[in-house]
Amino acid sequence: MRVSAPSGPAPGGEPPGTVPRRTSAPGEAEHPTAGLPATPAPTGNTADAVDRTAERRGGHRARGRGAGRARGRGSGDGGEGLRRLLPQALVVAFLAGGTSAFVAHDRAVTLSVDGKARTLHTFASDVTGLLEREGVTLGPHDEVTPAPDTPLSHGDEVAVGHGRPLRLTLDGGHRIVWTTARTVGGALRELGVRLDGAYLSTPAGTRLGRAGTALEVRTERRVTVLVDGREHTVATNAATVRATLRAAGVDLGADDTTSVPLDAFPRDGQTVAVLRVARSEQVRAKAIAFRTVRRPDPELDQGTELVERAGRAGLRRTLYQVRTVNGVRERPRRVRSEVVREPRDEVVRVGTRRLPTSVRGADGLDWDALARCESGGRPDAVDPSGTYGGLYQFDQSTWRSLGGSGRPQDAPAAEQTLRAKKLYVSRGASPWPVCGRKLSR
Repeated sequence: MRVSAPSGPAPGGEPPGTVPRRTSAPGEAEHPTAGLPATPAPTGNTADAVDRTAERRGGHRARGRGAGRARGRGSGDGGEGLRRLLPQALVVAFLAGGTSAFVAHDRAVTLSVDGKARTLHTFASDVTGLLEREGVTLGPHDEVTPAPDTPLSHGDEVAVGHGRPLRLTLDGGHRIVWTTARTVGGALRELGVRLDGAYLSTPAGTRLGRAGTALEVRTERRVTVLVDGREHTVATNAATVRATLRAAGVDLGADDTTSVPLDAFPRDGQTVAVLRVARSEQVRAKAIAFRTVRRPDPELDQGTELVERAGRAGLRRTLYQVRTVNGVRERPRRVRSEVVREPRDEVVRVGTRRLPTSVRGADGLDWDALARCESGGRPDAVDPSGTYGGLYQFDQSTWRSLGGSGRPQDAPAAEQTLRAKKLYVSRGASPWPVCGRKLSR
């Protein structure tokens, strides 16, 4: 604050801006304040208030001191001079103290907000006060250096970095990170992401806005590909195994596949095997057995069976898919099956009529002796050629002509004896040229 002196002459005819000197009485020492240089008088309300306060205080002191001096020396000139000097001296002290305080609390500091720096003067005592005076608001993800409660000194530098959300997809993983970096590249370096050979959806030099940025990063990875018996290691920043194989120059056939899904994200150090697949189809035919339906027939003798309708097997076709992986054939996989022809049941008439116990003209013969000679007495005997069978070694045509069904060796012994007696009645012992003589007792 600058204070100007009064423009008119001071009381007593003294020049403006001078302090009146008191003339000492003969033999009295000069007052200690005599000879002080002139002090500019305060102006305005402040000077008036100071003057009135000083007059009240100085008047009281002057009266006290004047009374003392009147009692001691009998003179009042000294009190009057002191009262005139004191207000101006108080103004000088007030101005000097205020100026010193102003200089002592004024600090020149540099404030940088998101990289934009400016130098300013402040009366703030610490970093928090500075930021409040400058209208800088800190969020939970913002950074300030030095700490907010750090005292300020002349020449200090204060840096504020506002946090920015980064919606980051890094090598297939999704997360949200906060950064005070001002560019994409700066944020990734803060996170320790290696940028050499990496794919960035946004260039590294792009500035990050306060509202945040979405960013996809695929770092360079080394992937080993096994294909056709050979091994290749490639450096790639591809997003899928399919793209990695394409970069390695591997062509996939229509049925080829890989040990890792083609749409999977390839990891650093991963090994991907290519499986060469060949497919073929195979058709297999299988017969379906027919059923035998046996129907009782009272017109046929017991033990007699007559095939009324021959059975026919059905046919089933099954389609299989055969897969060969890297030259190794796998177990066929069933695709579908269908019946090409349905089976047809066989119908057999089974005789239920009781067999006669005797045949006229043949009952008195030794049929046990004949059987022992022909077959050793075994009803299921068959000769080495397979032509003759049973107790009496019938051939198939003879057996059927006698009313037998099936094979003679499968018929009961009583039926075989009955058929043999019928044969003897019609032809004698000639069917058994060697053993026929055993019939005679």
